[in-house]
Amino acid sequence: MGSGGGGGGNNPPPPPTENVVISKTANGPFGEAMSTSFQPAEWDYQFFQQNPSATTPLGNLDAQHIRLQGVSEGVPQTTASTWDFTVLDAITQPVLSVGDHSPEFQIAVAPSFMYDSNHNFLDTTYGDFTTYAENLVRYYNLPGGFTAPDGPHVSPSGTPITWWGIYNEPNFNNLNSTQYTNLYNAVVPALQAVDPSIKYAAVELGDYSGLANQYLPAFVSGLTAHVDVLATHFYSTCNQSDDDTEIFSTVPGFATEVGAIYTQLQTNPALTAVPVWVTENNVNADFEGANGMSTCNPGQKFVTDVRGSSPFFAAWRPYVFSQLGKAGVQALYHWDFAADQQYGEVDGNTAALQLSYWVDYWLARKFPSPPGGTLLQFTSSDDAEIETLPVANPDGSVVIMVANHAVNTPSTDNNGPGTARDVALDVSALGTFSSASLLTIDKATSVANGPSATTVTPSAQITISLDGYSVAFLTLTP
Repeated sequence: MGSGGGGGGNNPPPPPTENVVISKTANGPFGEAMSTSFQPAEWDYQFFQQNPSATTPLGNLDAQHIRLQGVSEGVPQTTASTWDFTVLDAITQPVLSVGDHSPEFQIAVAPSFMYDSNHNFLDTTYGDFTTYAENLVRYYNLPGGFTAPDGPHVSPSGTPITWWGIYNEPNFNNLNSTQYTNLYNAVVPALQAVDPSIKYAAVELGDYSGLANQYLPAFVSGLTAHVDVLATHFYSTCNQSDDDTEIFSTVPGFATEVGAIYTQLQTNPALTAVPVWVTENNVNADFEGANGMSTCNPGQKFVTDVRGSSPFFAAWRPYVFSQLGKAGVQALYHWDFAADQQYGEVDGNTAALQLSYWVDYWLARKFPSPPGGTLLQFTSSDDAEIETLPVANPDGSVVIMVANHAVNTPSTDNNGPGTARDVALDVSALGTFSSASLLTIDKATSVANGPSATTVTPSAQITISLDGYSVAFLTLTP
């Protein structure tokens, strides 16, 4: 941590000044797309029906391959012979109409009749699940859809879905790594026969420290089917009582776990070029269970963790984005778009924007991928509380992100204010620029309108003032 001068009288002392020196030396490529997610089910499927204009802020996010995870009544096969796409398509069809028009459809679960009372597959060769998956692909991707005993079924939009995820968090859903490998090896060749053009996201782990080295070896060694992406999920906690310091301390571990995933992929020559996507990410994975109790901690009442949309998020998500991007992650997905203050980028009832929306919006715009850019080397006087991400773009511009996750009162703050920092950026090694701008997201940011950029005079050293939990983007233009 840097040092600052003292104050006199009743004036508070100035914030400490941290020094960051940006080098022109490349430190490898940087290409991390931002995206978001939906979970079509009976509790949220009316979102676009009630908020039809919400497709505008969704499209404006520039999200790549928006993730769809149909569960419960969002699973369209209702019996062995009947189908109903009403709930699923109430979300899926609007998503198909925006952005890159290319969502990732995760076949999260099987229809309920394919499981026993303990949620184990009745057919351990996964033939029934494979047939279900084939019909999903036919429905969305083939002009005639498919015909079941209850009649024909075909997607009304005719927009095909290229990306398909094969099952959700198998480690939390009664599939050990060998069982999941067998399921994946059965499903993917069958889907390739239906539509040879589609691509596949594998595994989608409910991840935690050390899991990659436990779960992936059997998959990597036993795989016979094609993989386009290895996906995983990261949350900082499942307990709202964890303080801010504990939450921030989890972030470097995400990057370490990604490194372990890439190490596992390197053991199979067919997987050495497969990228990692993080297809779920948020502060807290807990949700309300029976009688208002916590699902993760049944002995305590559930409390909404507003750090998913408060100024805390303006420090946490950029910190995650930077750490994961430096570790080689090529896509980071917010969980999820329309929900409450814990999870949503917009309010799930009114579609009103939340601060988390603007954080993700500007991450996508300041670091667009494609095309991606070049990570630059740097030195910092405080890597522990200030996260720095300098990226040179193909057009000659440079974007330097600085996120302040310095906690005001460690061990006690829970959604605290953070503490102020001044960051002196030495950009002299980068040469001269014709213009510069600074955009900051913090507690003063308008949630309705988002932040506004201010003009900065280009110089060899530029100081950024960060008032508590926050992120700033300095853009230098040739």
